[in-house]
Amino acid sequence: MQSLAQFTAPAIADITDARLTARLQHLLDNKTKPLGSLGRLEALALRIGQVLGTEAPALVQPQMLVCAGDHGLAAKGVSAFPSDVTWQMVENFLAGGAAVSVLARQHGLQLTVVDCGVARSIAVRDTAPGAPRLLVRNVAPGTQDASTGPAMAPEQCAQALLNGMEVVRAMPGNALLLGEMGIGNTSVASLLLARLAGLPLAEVTGAGTGLDAAGIERKRAVLQLALDVNASATSPLEALAALGGYEVATLVGSVLQAAAERRVIVVDGFITSAAVLVASRLQPHVLQRCVFAHRSGERGHTLMLAQMQAEPLLDLGLRLGEGSGAALAWPLLQSACAVLAEMASFESAGVATQTA
Repeated sequence: MQSLAQFTAPAIADITDARLTARLQHLLDNKTKPLGSLGRLEALALRIGQVLGTEAPALVQPQMLVCAGDHGLAAKGVSAFPSDVTWQMVENFLAGGAAVSVLARQHGLQLTVVDCGVARSIAVRDTAPGAPRLLVRNVAPGTQDASTGPAMAPEQCAQALLNGMEVVRAMPGNALLLGEMGIGNTSVASLLLARLAGLPLAEVTGAGTGLDAAGIERKRAVLQLALDVNASATSPLEALAALGGYEVATLVGSVLQAAAERRVIVVDGFITSAAVLVASRLQPHVLQRCVFAHRSGERGHTLMLAQMQAEPLLDLGLRLGEGSGAALAWPLLQSACAVLAEMASFESAGVATQTA
């Protein structure tokens, strides 16, 4: 295995192009509408054009990537659900019965589930074209308990990062939608936000899968132990190895690779945002490629979005994860591209422009 110290994030260039931006803005301003009247849809169209480097962006073969893993912390009662739910939900994804499965099917998204570190072996099955598929990239059957020591060995974290990069390299298309599954992974997101942003645990820790007030307090106490015992893990990769999960590390690698390839990255909720936060601390230009789908109902997500100066498209009180929010936001990206490509200009439609 490669050591974490040897891991090098792919080069991710600044895609700022003043000329392209001006041309895109001119196209939007001259559509048959009052200036700016499509609001944030216009900003979204501009962002997609910038990422894809064209005045006529088209989103092709979108990929929904759901990374799954188990967490040693779950044994300390940080979730309202048992760890077995992780593998059971992976089976549900593949059977087509989960929310993300339904939404991916509705919107024509190819769903790929990656076993990054699920505690129970999941068999790869033959699937029809377009059906959900499973990739096994299991580094270990769940992480260690981060409240007693590092969740991952450095070599294990490096392998998960490389796995994420490899998975994306093999995917077609120019858009990647992020999802995750792992009982206990809202704890991981809270830990990473607290460590990388220097925020108090009380501000970034919420109910997760549905803890009551006493459960949240118990969760905070366990997470404080994790921060204390891993106090020396302060850099992004050190924090990821010490506090993170295999699915989060795999997502970090996936985000870095997708950004290097100039894919549009659609970020789901709290956990996938944590992966983007880590990736952006390694390569800040990652954020230029990201569209943040929604503001989660999870307590710390607003603070995490603020760390990345991100403005999400939706605010529906979602806290399911899986990539469900990314799938729900997907039609907005399609509409933004359609407006650029198909909406008439004042000149082509023979419509008078606004008088001075």
